[in-house]
Amino acid sequence: MELCKALGIDYPILQGPMGGNLSTVQLASTISKMGGLGAYGAYTMTPEEIIKVARDIREVTDKPFNLNLWVSNSDVPSGGVSDGEYAQIKTAFEPYFKELGIDLPEKPTALFPTFENQVQAILDARPKVFSFIFGIPSPDILEACRKKGILTAGGATTLDEALALEAAGVDVIIASGFEAGGHRPSFLDSAEASLTGTFVLVQEIKNQVRIPVIATGGIADGKGIAAALALGADAAQLGTAFLACEESGAPPFYRQLLFQEGARHTVLTRAFTGRLGRGLQNRVSREVKVNLPFPLQTKFMSTLRQAAIQQEKWDLILIWSGQIAPMLRHTKAADLMKSLIQQSVPPHRK
Repeated sequence: MELCKALGIDYPILQGPMGGNLSTVQLASTISKMGGLGAYGAYTMTPEEIIKVARDIREVTDKPFNLNLWVSNSDVPSGGVSDGEYAQIKTAFEPYFKELGIDLPEKPTALFPTFENQVQAILDARPKVFSFIFGIPSPDILEACRKKGILTAGGATTLDEALALEAAGVDVIIASGFEAGGHRPSFLDSAEASLTGTFVLVQEIKNQVRIPVIATGGIADGKGIAAALALGADAAQLGTAFLACEESGAPPFYRQLLFQEGARHTVLTRAFTGRLGRGLQNRVSREVKVNLPFPLQTKFMSTLRQAAIQQEKWDLILIWSGQIAPMLRHTKAADLMKSLIQQSVPPHRK
């Protein structure tokens, strides 16, 4: 396949780049060494940390890998959040903090590193692929990637977003269906208005664009990959299936919950981070409908998360997960990759 050749991989299988300490060097390198494209979500990292991660991956394998950033990583208005707005949040979340026996935090102000500072680290690290969501980098950044031989891949949740990515000169489109776990990476319209399913989205995009398309969302096995390819996708990206493997950065309790009965029920919620994302349904997602803008909500929830983990109150913790979780079967990345290859790749290509 042309895309595999361009990426330098053997199979049309990509690992989703999970942020927030869920990616690991071990997971990314395992996927890459087995002929897929490993990935690392770096949107919360400093430039120095990004450089180190790239170096650490290269110490384990010389195979291609993908580094991922968020083009837009703050929804905080220029004037910040008012005391009145914060009071509403405190009222909504106070019962959970009381249940855990901890105090409500002061109004959060911490922000993530800026995309502009992180991009230079990507250019210096020179991964085979630089993927991004929540927007489109500037023409100067895309041109700098081309000069360094870095392939660019942008996330799209709608046909309009895919067309915008192609018009900007992005090399590859990652078509993200609403079934996917994690944040909905919409950037032209609200996330709530950008909920097309993966297989419909892939067909719509392939009918309109000329650049390669990667399907992601609702795929956890080789049969799903084969179905995506049959509908025109050039490759498939898997998130939840790799998140459930012991090589990911997810704690043991987190991975165990992905295999339990509750994983049948996922929900789109803003309650934990301020941006719409899919995870396992729990008390907070059912009961709370207000939030601070991203990333202030993430900071606000950090102490509650820590206390809930210590007290094993799993129903107060966000567990990112796609709708495909009930189909998960593997807990080791190498076993999962072997199964994906066996189920999706024609015999003459193995």
